[in-house]
Amino acid sequence: MKRIGYLGLGIMGDPMARNLLKAGFEVTVWNRTAAKTKPLIDAGGAAADTPAAVAAQVQAVCINVTDTPDVEQVIFGPDGITAAGPDVLKKLIVIDNSTISPAVTRQFAEKLAESGAELLDAPVSGGDVGAQNGTLSIMVGGKPDVFNKCVPIFEAMGKAITHCGPSGAGQATKACNQVLCAVHMMGMCEAMALAKSEGLDLEKMLAVTTAGAGGSWALTNLGPRIAAGDLDPGFMIDLINKDLAIVRDEAKQSRLPMPGLNLAADLFNAAAIDGHGRDGTQAFCTVVEKLGGFKYTD
Repeated sequence: MKRIGYLGLGIMGDPMARNLLKAGFEVTVWNRTAAKTKPLIDAGGAAADTPAAVAAQVQAVCINVTDTPDVEQVIFGPDGITAAGPDVLKKLIVIDNSTISPAVTRQFAEKLAESGAELLDAPVSGGDVGAQNGTLSIMVGGKPDVFNKCVPIFEAMGKAITHCGPSGAGQATKACNQVLCAVHMMGMCEAMALAKSEGLDLEKMLAVTTAGAGGSWALTNLGPRIAAGDLDPGFMIDLINKDLAIVRDEAKQSRLPMPGLNLAADLFNAAAIDGHGRDGTQAFCTVVEKLGGFKYTD
């Protein structure tokens, strides 16, 4: 497959589409704000006016939008992928890079299958840096043979590519990933708060702990940003709050207690209420600062 569509050119979608171009794919893009397609056109891509128009020109189409209802609209809306018609759909693979509900993903897959199209749920992890560098972790659910056809697409966007199981398994794996991200963030902010109260140099503390058993992606990539007072988003508080709502719903359905996750989710929500929803997830630190009566940057 050489003709690929990409729908949704946000912080993650834009660089992922660019990496497809760099890998030699013919890429046609669409975005709700049409002006955001211009940089991709300038880089050698093409643009179409609707998701249906993109689908009609490609062999596989990737989606990267905010939430479950947005994915539904892009696939099944009046101008969505399915509006391209049965002749297009019977040859089409839909790859959803968004983070949405595993249960609804399975419903989408069944509905698309009725039209002859295949769906792979393929959410990603690694933030904006991973998207830019093509080093994302990509977790995929769907039929193994369909996954195998799409491996070159995934290899253009990521490094750790795993087929996790049937439809919905990719989204379920991403839910597990988000539990870890949330709890790691809480632990990192508390450790850095302790370092601050003990009068430690945060840069030296981070240099030591990132190399030890307590190290994590968050500590390596976001710890220095907290120490510098940099709250610019690689992944926004509003988006992790959306993801954690999915996790909590899945846990509730399974009657699974998740006390650590629930505490972290409540504190992320407090950060959003306090005006940090559009900041990066490291803005979790502002809640810890407020509770502790200190500043990491003082």
